Amino acid sequence: MERLKSLLGIIKDKVSQSKAAIVSNPNTLSLHLALLRATTHHPFTPPGHKHLTTLLSFGLGSRVTAAAAIQALMDRLQTTHDASVAIKCLIIVHHIIKHGSFILQDQLSVYPSTGGRNYLKLSNFRDNTTPFTWELSSWVRWYARYVENLLSTSRVLGFFLCSTSSSVDKDKEEERVSSLLNSDLLREIDSLVSLLEEMCKRPDSLQVHSNNLLDVIMGSVVEDYLSTMSEVSTRVIELTERLSCLSFGDSLELVCTLKRLEERKERLLVLSNKKRVLIETYWGLIDELKDRVGKEKLYREERMIVSYGRRDKASESARFGDRVLNYGDSVRFSSARFDLNRFPLLVV
Repeated sequence: MERLKSLLGIIKDKVSQSKAAIVSNPNTLSLHLALLRATTHHPFTPPGHKHLTTLLSFGLGSRVTAAAAIQALMDRLQTTHDASVAIKCLIIVHHIIKHGSFILQDQLSVYPSTGGRNYLKLSNFRDNTTPFTWELSSWVRWYARYVENLLSTSRVLGFFLCSTSSSVDKDKEEERVSSLLNSDLLREIDSLVSLLEEMCKRPDSLQVHSNNLLDVIMGSVVEDYLSTMSEVSTRVIELTERLSCLSFGDSLELVCTLKRLEERKERLLVLSNKKRVLIETYWGLIDELKDRVGKEKLYREERMIVSYGRRDKASESARFGDRVLNYGDSVRFSSARFDLNRFPLLVV
């Protein structure tokens, strides 16, 4: 069955390329051919470097050319029913985020104009041709969610996370982070943690191990993990400096975010052994902040309890003072015999 599918895939690829050569506009012929050659039906061959370079070159010209490249890529992604083609399209999208020009990245970020969750429209993707493609489909769905999350986080941060083209601007990142409002700082770290959480949701499929396609995907995700942890640590350091200035609500939100991150720590650590010392340093900063914010939260809760206690005592004193008789006050009992108005107070 797998051999038959591979043979059919080869035929489809040849037919598609021949059709593109005949019907495509001469100005976009190289684009369509490069895209088709990068997204073949072969289940184990990732997009070639030559074809990726050709596709990226369409971001070096006009915005119209870049928009045409993104449109062609998305059309290929959203019309295919083949898991191998879909996952190769997603690899190209991820590659554009990491290595594309600003114009190409910008066109990707605004496609479609509505944006939002599941804008790649692959949450229900299924290729049930073979058991292998069925399992590979789970990777397509997860990888699409991950890329969407990466784009969403990039929008929150204001730059393309993990992009080599925006690395020059990151020299001023600490200065930018220090100027953020507390609410914006918490929003950014929440978005970064959401991206790390999505990394942990990768499928554990048995039949797709030792697949070059997935090796390429996980290689890119590991690079993203290292970049994301770097961005998290920058914000953790800033939040540590601001800890005494955070409101009780902000402190509570930060505790919840750090707890979510702590719950994913074990699964994140197995992603890679690269830069192990640096990663352990990042986690050390996170653990330190978590401990300090926990102590600060406890201290504030104790202060609130003490404050409420004093307020209650003051209220009780006021109520007791209302019950004390002042000179000239009288008390009326149900029995007239105890009416103090009948017996004037003696003054000594």
